[in-house]
Amino acid sequence: MENLNSNDNVSDLIISNGQTTLHEEVAAKLRELIFDGVLEVESRIPEKALCERFGISRTPLREALKVLAREGLISLLPNRGARVSKITPKDIDEVFPVMGALEAVAGEAACKNITEEGIAEIRALHYQMALHHTRGERLEYFQLNQKIHEKILEAAKNPTLSQIYKGLSGRIRRARYMANIPTQRWDQAMREHEVILEVLAARDGQKLGDLLKTHLLNKSEVVKQTVRKNEIANKE
Repeated sequence: MENLNSNDNVSDLIISNGQTTLHEEVAAKLRELIFDGVLEVESRIPEKALCERFGISRTPLREALKVLAREGLISLLPNRGARVSKITPKDIDEVFPVMGALEAVAGEAACKNITEEGIAEIRALHYQMALHHTRGERLEYFQLNQKIHEKILEAAKNPTLSQIYKGLSGRIRRARYMANIPTQRWDQAMREHEVILEVLAARDGQKLGDLLKTHLLNKSEVVKQTVRKNEIANKE
């Protein structure tokens, strides 16, 4: 695990227009620590170490923890702090179909609203992602994968959809990464992204919506297998 006492002062991250609050910035940094595995599943949240790392008091940290608890990333324990939530097969069955439906709506809307520049940007991200896939660089691949999905959502130009999507996306972001761990599934996901790019460029909204939904549901089955394997390993 990374040393949590390393300097990462959140005050340097506050957006200059003042629209982002301190606890929102702290929440963003905590998400990254969870997604990157620095804060491990079912581990206690070390509040003192995080306050020192971010150069903040406990008040914004605890407000940030409330945000992550609402997203399902952590569990608040009465009089015992907080713990990183684990992903269960039940969580996957509940969240993935909803996210798949949201991605389908985003895909249809994106094909109507995206500009040529937007398509070119997603294409560039796709080629970078493909290079990381070729090199076996999973973390870099995953980060670009996430950006592509975010760009499609952004192109949909639907603030309500974005708000609902982002409220749930934290609960499956770790799961998306887990689904790409098996090499066979990773290769399949790469091929699916190639088709997604082609259909987006053709502006076939219905087909893109169906592809995005299927793409996510394909991952859900692999994630459940991974979660079950981890549960069995932890019991042995």
